[in-house]
Amino acid sequence: MWSELSARASLAALQRTQQKPPEKAPAMNGFLKIEALSKAYGPARPVFDDVSFSLDKGEFVVIIGHSGCGKTTILNILAGLDSASAGHAFMDGREVAGPSLERGVVFQSHALMPWLTVRQNIAFAVKSRWPGWAAAEVKSHVEKFVDMVGLAQAIDKKPSQLSGGMKQRVGIARAFSIQPKMLLLDEPFGALDALTRGTIQDELMTIVRETQQTVFMITHDVDEAILLADRILLMSNGADTASGYQPGGIAMEVVNPLPRQRSRASLHHLDGYYDLRNHIMDFLVSRARAH
Repeated sequence: MWSELSARASLAALQRTQQKPPEKAPAMNGFLKIEALSKAYGPARPVFDDVSFSLDKGEFVVIIGHSGCGKTTILNILAGLDSASAGHAFMDGREVAGPSLERGVVFQSHALMPWLTVRQNIAFAVKSRWPGWAAAEVKSHVEKFVDMVGLAQAIDKKPSQLSGGMKQRVGIARAFSIQPKMLLLDEPFGALDALTRGTIQDELMTIVRETQQTVFMITHDVDEAILLADRILLMSNGADTASGYQPGGIAMEVVNPLPRQRSRASLHHLDGYYDLRNHIMDFLVSRARAH
């Protein structure tokens, strides 16, 4: 199994190095398409360059790389919160241009409005998405998603009365409540303790499977990526080399071969888990910083 995975990853990397036409990015199919994306904050030293990948509808893709490689910048471009220096991002056939309720975003900090209750925080998003809904419709919809993340008993509490894990559940419920075409997650569990993190990871996986949500996620946690992702994109940092500065980019793409019905508790018992984990760790330790 692992030899097939390694061969597939190596072939994908080889194809990316051979398919770099100067005028036009390679044509791709997919619900989300990123074509020859580049971001530079200074002249001649882009953070990343020629980043191209796609996501199918209902797919969960995770991107991993060291700090500074541009992961969050890519997510912010997809969210419409930042713009690329070159290249394009398309979702469902339309170019991404500015924020949209079609893309739900969950950041590492919960970003809840502290003066509003759980119910009111989520209702605010729901009313923005469907301004013509009656109060009863909003109430029913909010309660459905609060219950989905297991917070029915805290629905009328304010953020100051909630634990860190509960706040993140509210953020997830709010993102799902607007029924976005795509969910963007920027290390949403990074500030949580290990036990809470594992519980919410399992809950997120269950909700994503039930809703068939398309998800793009950033993480530094290799086990989290293996647990959640259908595919894992390994990103390299920009680096000064003997031949000059080389920008970062997607260095390798790995298809997760483990059964999709998996949980945090059972993950390390699955055949192929350690091979997959070691492969990703080897990339992060020895290759991610050299393009």
